[in-house]
Amino acid sequence: MTVKKVTDEIGKQDALKIRNDVFVTEQNVDPALEWDEFDEMDSVVMFVDYAEDGTPLATGRFRVKDGYGKVERICTQKTARGTGSGRRIMEAIEFEAKTRGLTKLKLGAQVTAIPFYEKLGYETCSDIFLDADIEHKEMKKTLTYEV
Repeated sequence: MTVKKVTDEIGKQDALKIRNDVFVTEQNVDPALEWDEFDEMDSVVMFVDYAEDGTPLATGRFRVKDGYGKVERICTQKTARGTGSGRRIMEAIEFEAKTRGLTKLKLGAQVTAIPFYEKLGYETCSDIFLDADIEHKEMKKTLTYEV
């Protein structure tokens, strides 16, 4: 399995298909809420984890906002959950943040995904809020740099 930074239309379509499958189809998120202006911005970086046969398994989106890294749209195809695909996406995003010299990451985690993010070192920093009618909590992580 290989995580790739999206650099072309094929990679972008793979990322958007995973998001459609997970958020829109599986979780019934209104497409009008799922697709936003950031999907079209050059400053946003998307990542896709691919199986060895080229099947797109997981995706995530990263952007810089107010001096911190904003982790967004993390999702894994149902058949790939528990395989490490989501973790690989998160590691790629953290590497990207470090290459930009960032020290803090934030994300809005679906409540059911909080244990996944906690294993990766994220801490809850908000009460429950609704995003697309799904309960979320904000989480943060301070990145460490090896000397």
